[in-house]
Amino acid sequence: MAKGRSLKSTKIIVLLLCLVAFSTVFAPLPSPLSNSLKPHNHHHHHQVVNARKFEIADDMFWKDGEPFRIIGGDLHYFRTLPEYWEDRLTRAKALGLNAIQTYVPWNLHEPKEGQLDFNAIADIVSFLELCQKLDLLVMLRAGPYICAEWDLGGFPAWLLTKNPAIRLRSSDPAYLTLVDKWWGILLPKIAPLLYHKGGPIIMVQIENEFGSYGVDKDYLHHLVNLARSHLGDDLILYTTDGGTRDTLTKGTINGESVFSAVDFSTGEDPWPIFNLQKEFNTPGKSPPLSAEFYTGWLTHWGENIAKTDATSTASALEKILSRNGSAVLYMAHGGTNFGFYNGANGAQESDYLADLTSYDYDAPISESGDVDGAKFKALRRVIAKYSAVSLPPVPKNNEKTGYGRIQLEKSSSLFDILDTNVHIKAIESENPISMEAAGQMFGFLLYTSEYIANGKGSTLSIPKVHDRAQVYVTCLSKNKKERPQYVATINRWSNKPVNLPKTGCASTSKLLILVENMGRLNYGQLLFDSKGILSPVYLDGKPLLKWKMLPIPLSNLNQPKKINPVFDKPYSTFIRASTRKTLKSSLGVDLKEPGFYTGDFVVDKVTDTYMSFNGWGKGVAFVNDFNIGRFWPSFGPQCNLYVPAPVLRHGKNVLVILELESPERELVVNSVNQSDFTCGSKHTRVHRL
Repeated sequence: MAKGRSLKSTKIIVLLLCLVAFSTVFAPLPSPLSNSLKPHNHHHHHQVVNARKFEIADDMFWKDGEPFRIIGGDLHYFRTLPEYWEDRLTRAKALGLNAIQTYVPWNLHEPKEGQLDFNAIADIVSFLELCQKLDLLVMLRAGPYICAEWDLGGFPAWLLTKNPAIRLRSSDPAYLTLVDKWWGILLPKIAPLLYHKGGPIIMVQIENEFGSYGVDKDYLHHLVNLARSHLGDDLILYTTDGGTRDTLTKGTINGESVFSAVDFSTGEDPWPIFNLQKEFNTPGKSPPLSAEFYTGWLTHWGENIAKTDATSTASALEKILSRNGSAVLYMAHGGTNFGFYNGANGAQESDYLADLTSYDYDAPISESGDVDGAKFKALRRVIAKYSAVSLPPVPKNNEKTGYGRIQLEKSSSLFDILDTNVHIKAIESENPISMEAAGQMFGFLLYTSEYIANGKGSTLSIPKVHDRAQVYVTCLSKNKKERPQYVATINRWSNKPVNLPKTGCASTSKLLILVENMGRLNYGQLLFDSKGILSPVYLDGKPLLKWKMLPIPLSNLNQPKKINPVFDKPYSTFIRASTRKTLKSSLGVDLKEPGFYTGDFVVDKVTDTYMSFNGWGKGVAFVNDFNIGRFWPSFGPQCNLYVPAPVLRHGKNVLVILELESPERELVVNSVNQSDFTCGSKHTRVHRL
């Protein structure tokens, strides 16, 4: 071992002497290797390195002719505002990372078929260029499926509207045609940023953990050929699969020179899995790589916040690094599921679990970028022992301010807006149609129909609703407008018939069903997850016909501010209704009526903040027209929504919320300076896939 270091030192001295004696221009000398990575007998040690190259040989990664260990981390550009990309990347570098791994969500870049978006938070090229500026390599997970706890695993929802239905993640020609078109746009954009062309991208991933989904080698080979046609043969393509023989057998791509990486639970003995990994790679082409080293875990609504021990996590990482293994931290920085893009999990209908707005993940760099936690420190200590370079200093945490009490006022009922807003056009159909068919890909859709009450009450059943339906009834009268009466909520995960009350209506009764898309499944066999009412609606056992669907155009992440047509009335009238008293319908029951609440607050110094929704029910919030995500403190565990400084402005700021259930008694939201995951009933489970 000492001999190897001596030979390397001699070569460096000789090169330096040549440089002085002959004034010959060579490529920059590589940084000294750590003691744990020593040169092997590899042909590049007998050549002058004058070209950028990243490759695999002798079961190692090689960068410009020198052995290289990947100590990377996932950091997703679409979960952090662009103004903070450099900040978060700088913190990742301070952790000791030399590579960033990120997914590419197709649905963010093509929210509507043919409508492409590579601006603002979708400006992937700028993100990759920032990585290069900070000397961070990139492992790009191009999909087309990404999982990622992201809506529909990154697939655009308009794929669900194709007729006949396409088979996602398969060799279905109709699906492949659309993938060809998408990658034909994406891959040429990133091709100039490949490492051998001077960019930061060292590897591109094909699909994502396909071995956990199915068996379709034709599909995987098609993706490889497609990637090669756009990116060439000088780039490492890779797959990532769970570290079992079954998943690797299904998910790896033999005979295509595609590197097979693995992932496994933190704490498992990594080396038997790395030995298994070798069986699925060409001899000499299997550097041990954990492509998802889990630093924490995801959390769904209704669960305790996921937490993992810092010391044991760091110890598990050291077991990999101490024997020259490579690892990518999932996540290095989690970020936030802004807008309506959170994903969900569920092996069957009754198992449906939607992900939180926060994607903190208990990662070493917190949702707001904090780097003073025990996990950051423990992982950094381990990484510093095996890093080939000294680690940069750790930045200070960004400042956070609690701007205090924000008094809201009820602006309008959602139902009133839908009745009077000329911008919103109803879709009529004999039977209910899906949200996707109605063109409402995210958020909410209101279904209405009419029926003749029988004087005894009726039973309503909706066999299939995705995901949450709030049921209301009202009397239709030409002389008097009745307020809708809340009846019940039908949940996908606990779908039961409900009893409609005796309305005593002199004429026809109106049924209103407000359906929320809480996030599409991103993992598993039920991936084709359409939203809305997906079955007939039965009243006393008979199908109810003649429906109207009213889209509710709330803005999603990175969309133009379409929110204004909906908020015309709330902003213009700013109704000072007597909402601090419980509203009643003419039938004498609580309305529990969805409504918009608006308030403003003054910011003297712009910093990060959090909005605390303690005491509120369930809904979605907007700060200065930016969708900061969903809140549901009554179910928990997330109480506060993160508001990054770039969303705010000096002076007056406006908070608007759509509350679906019951507002806080005083109609107050507090701006505070920290996160809080202690809301809801005391749950005892932490879900793991």
